Order: sequence, then C-alpha cells, then structure tokens
Amino acid sequence: MTCPDKPGQLINWFICSLCVPRVCKLWSSRRPRTRRNLLLGTACAIYLGFLVSQVGRASLQHRRAAEKGPRQSRDTAEASFPEIPLDGTLAPPESQGNGTTLQPNVVYITLRSKRSKPANIRGTVKPKRRKKYAVASLDPGQEALVGPSIQQREAARAADAEVPGYVQGGNLAKVGERPWRLIRGPGVRGGRSDFQLPKTRESNIRIYSESAPSWLSKEDIRRMRLLADGAVASVQPVFSKSRARLLVLEGTAAGAEPGCGPLPCGLLKQPLDMSEVFAFHLDRILGLNRTLPSVSRKSEFIQDGRPCPVILWDSSLSPTSNETHSSIKLTWGTYQQLLKQKCWQNGRVPKPEWGCTEIHHHEWSKMALFDFLLQIYNRLDSNCCGFRPRKEDACVQNGLRPKCDNQDAVALAHIIQRKHDPRHLVFIDNKGFFDRSEDNLNFKLLEGIKEFPESAVSVLKSQHLRQKLLQSLFLDKVYWESQGGRQGIEKLIDVIEQRAKILLTYINAHGAKVLPMNE
Repeated sequence: MTCPDKPGQLINWFICSLCVPRVCKLWSSRRPRTRRNLLLGTACAIYLGFLVSQVGRASLQHRRAAEKGPRQSRDTAEASFPEIPLDGTLAPPESQGNGTTLQPNVVYITLRSKRSKPANIRGTVKPKRRKKYAVASLDPGQEALVGPSIQQREAARAADAEVPGYVQGGNLAKVGERPWRLIRGPGVRGGRSDFQLPKTRESNIRIYSESAPSWLSKEDIRRMRLLADGAVASVQPVFSKSRARLLVLEGTAAGAEPGCGPLPCGLLKQPLDMSEVFAFHLDRILGLNRTLPSVSRKSEFIQDGRPCPVILWDSSLSPTSNETHSSIKLTWGTYQQLLKQKCWQNGRVPKPEWGCTEIHHHEWSKMALFDFLLQIYNRLDSNCCGFRPRKEDACVQNGLRPKCDNQDAVALAHIIQRKHDPRHLVFIDNKGFFDRSEDNLNFKLLEGIKEFPESAVSVLKSQHLRQKLLQSLFLDKVYWESQGGRQGIEKLIDVIEQRAKILLTYINAHGAKVLPMNE
C-alpha cells in the first residue's frame, strides 16, 4: 500500500480507519442496537461505499489514458466540435426550441499572411497587380468576361481537354468559385456559347513611377507608345539603300501626328540599326532635342520577329536631294567657312557675302558633339577620311575611301531642317558605332568647332550620365531585352563614358568655349 500524497486522500483514509473498526465492533458485540449506534453504522457504510466507487472510477480513467497516448488531446478536440469546418469558415449557431441560440464555446485565432514587399526594379517600383474582380473598359463592339483568373486553363479549354476541378461547356470558373459573367459592349450580338477572354497587353514603354524622366516630354512618351504599341494598318516599301519600310499606324485621330497621310507612320529599319534607339535617349539626356522619337519593336512579319528600330516619320521635314539626303547642299570646305562666320549668332544678321545658310551657328556645335560620342560619320565624313574604316563600313562598300585627297569637295550628307523651322537641324540616320577603339576615333568631326553646348557638357561632367541612361533606356522594354538586359546596356554606357572623358580633355586642350545654346 502506497502512502497517499494529497490532502483529500489523507482525510478519506483517516475517516475510514475510524469507521471500519467501530462498525465491526458494533456488529460483533452483544451490545443493544440502539438508534444512535444504527445511525452511526449506516453513515459509515454509505461513506465507505462512496469511497470505493471513487477509487474504481479513477483507476479506470488512468488505464484508458495510458492506452491512447499523446494523440488523445487532438482527437478529442476534433470530435468535440464537429460543426466547425477546417477551412476557416464558421456555421451560424444552432437555434433551440425556446428561441434562444446556442453559442459555441470556442476561441478563434486569426493568422495574418505575411505581406511581401514590391520588387525594386532598378530604381523604379512596379505596382502590385491586385487580383480582384474587375471589369475592363469596353469599346464599341467588344465584350469582356468578369471572374477569377483562368489564364492557366486557356490552352486546355481551346483543345477541349478534360481538366480536373473545372467545368467545360462555357462555364470556365473553378468549382466553388464565382462564375464568369459576360458584359457586352454596345453593338454586340448575343448567342455565343464559347467565350473568349480579352487579352490585356502591357505596353512596351514601361513607366512604373508617377512621372517619366524629366528629359523626356509628355509628347515624347506619347509618340514612343504610339510607335511601340500602335496597331499596324499597312506596310509600305521605301525606295532607299537602307531597305527601310514604312509602317502605317492606326492613330487616335487623323492629323494628330506628323505622319505620311491621315495616319501616323514609323520608319522601320534593319536590326543592325538598333543603335538609333540609344542615340534618341542620349540626345534627350544631353538636352539637344534634335532627334526624332525612336523605339524598338518586334513582330511576326518584321524580320522574323527580331527587334528592329522604328523612327517616327515626320512629314514636316524639308525635301532632300537623292544624292546626299540633305535639304541644303554643303561641301566640307563651305562648312568650314560657315563655322568661321558664326552665322546668326547673338541675333546678328549675316551679310550676303558671307555665304551663310539659314542654319544657326550653334547647331553645328551640337551635331559635332553628338556625332563624336556615337562616332557617326555619315554626315560630316561620309568618305571615312578621319579614321580607319572596316570592310563592312558604307564608305568602303561604296568605294568612297580613295576620295580623300580633295576633302574640301566632299559633300556633307543628312543635313536636314524643318519647313517651318529652318534655323535648327534635325538629326536623322543616327546609327552609332560602339566597337570603335580609342586610338581610332574620328576627331575630324570636331574640326573647326570652337564652342560646345553648356547643357551637354554639364551632363558629361556631372558623373550622372550612366544613371540617366540606365533609367531612360529601361523604359524601352524590347530594346532593353535585345541588348542583354542591364549587363549589355552597361557595356554600351562604358564606351560612351570613355568617349565623354576624351571629349572633355579635347575641349580643355584646345581652349574651346562652353556656352549656353538655348536660343
């Protein structure tokens, strides 16, 4: 017999030790069975029976607990509340006959899901797409479906495949979810059983911040999106050596864009001319604003889907000659004389004997700086007389390399103005070359230039050129991916930064002036 360790057990054993001998003594002795003795004996017998029943029940529960093990608590909890579902929803309380409700005696624990931070994409934050039930904007003749996303099931539905957990025959919603409903636009006839989801297309010009970079105007962004995302109405050939084609785009309104007719157009070039997109962004960052908007675009009918540059077609440009593609005829010798006369500088009207054109003197400085950074030679040095050309360069292919003996007679090319603005140039055909080594740079492009634009030189000195180019080129999704992402873009920027250092050294060595050119 073990010694009891609880106070209740001590009391029970004490009373039992007193009652048992007395009962035995009363029944075994020959004393008269008075009422007092009978009552005392009966009470002791009742208490003894109660004590025996308690001991038996405790031993039975202890045996069951030892057999079930530690899983008893979980099974008991699940069996005690069979009306509570496991999916987090709670059924309404049951109603009794007297009108009162039986409230479940449970404790609820709410688990908050961990919210991830939005991805930081190279200094810009892309907003999170909220997967909610939304109605797309409807144009006349369109219809939309509203409901849960089923992009993963489109292929199975098209092939009429049997997908577990989904219902066929027009009802494409998941079992237990909110079904799709068709919202019809004006002028749409009903009666269709097979619904087609509207394909939401993301723009290739991606702007994740509240506004575009400061060097790109709202008009630039609008035209870039038109060139990158506008539907192509037709493709027309252009009679030129570059084998370019003209894309007729579907604009929002007739005459809203400088185009090739009632609709805006874009000049589609070859994939090797992709550097024109880089040239456009560099022009805007330097504050020159002389190039036409240019983006990268790819399509099934364009060069087997390879990315190609598309430049905005501007019908306001002055007509050009077939030989030099220029609105005015200039030779290298005449061009050097114009630089010495400083035509139209400080509002001074040139004299007739100076031989000046309508182009402002500062335009030549901007063009020389721009061409040197990108090593564009087809404007000022079409015969490749200032550097060692390669076999694939146009001057070698056309046999112009030997014609460098009389350079003053060499004609300039791609000197373009606008009809309504003859004072300023428009830079076209801006194919740059990033593989030109430092010992083979064309310094002839800077010959005769004594002033440089302050806006461009300040950017080159500010050490922010790389950051601005990354931020600007990131907007063009197709161009960014075609160059290998950030790693490929960084290599191109390395070349431009090195040429910028060489240009700044050239400016200091030759004593050139840096002037504000915002006339």
